[in-house]
Amino acid sequence: MTQPILSIKGLQVSYGGIKAVKDMSMDVMEGELISLIGSNGAGKTTTLKAVTGMIPTKAGEIMYRGKSIKGVPSWDLLAQGLVMVPEGRGVFARMTIVENLQMGAHLRNDKGGIEADIQKMFKIFPRLEERATQLAGTMSGGEQQMLAMGRALMSQPKLLILDEPSMGLSPVMTEKIFEVIKQVSDDGITVVLVEQNAKLALQAADRGYVMDSGIMTMTGAAADMLDDPRVRAAYLGE
Repeated sequence: MTQPILSIKGLQVSYGGIKAVKDMSMDVMEGELISLIGSNGAGKTTTLKAVTGMIPTKAGEIMYRGKSIKGVPSWDLLAQGLVMVPEGRGVFARMTIVENLQMGAHLRNDKGGIEADIQKMFKIFPRLEERATQLAGTMSGGEQQMLAMGRALMSQPKLLILDEPSMGLSPVMTEKIFEVIKQVSDDGITVVLVEQNAKLALQAADRGYVMDSGIMTMTGAAADMLDDPRVRAAYLGE
């Protein structure tokens, strides 16, 4: 059997005396697009932060490409191809769009390849090319989300984790972001997506996981979950 690119077993994460993640297990196979859905406070973002080395874990195991990454700092994980676009985007506000994209490639030393990938990002996100010399902090939220995703892709990720990519965006911009997420997945990059718009997330995904109160409560093929009355009632507003 093929080994998962990411495997989480029995994960627990606490803030002070509060258990934010009580029991989380998930396997992500190479090339999959996985959607993790759940209500606010379910523990989704906390799980992503634990996977990417941003916060310590209390118990459980996190394996990436067959090796434990518990306690491995975020910058080391980035060098191994595990890349996250955080909620709130986090672009370098006082840098231009081009400089932000170059920062995404700061661990690379293939100058020609970096320039070619910047041009590739401009093809994916034409809006970024139009504003190439503009300071990132002066862009709209949707444009900053495009930039954050472009910057992450510049690092040539093997596993791309996206936390709430459509938060605060217009329906038109949300549609564009999801087109890119599908394109990235079709290009062979493994994607883990946390997204409040559960319907869009499941429509894009191969498989889905549901978290509730820090516990994994359901998993299955995304298409099946879209038709599941429990998911429809709790997360799709039906």
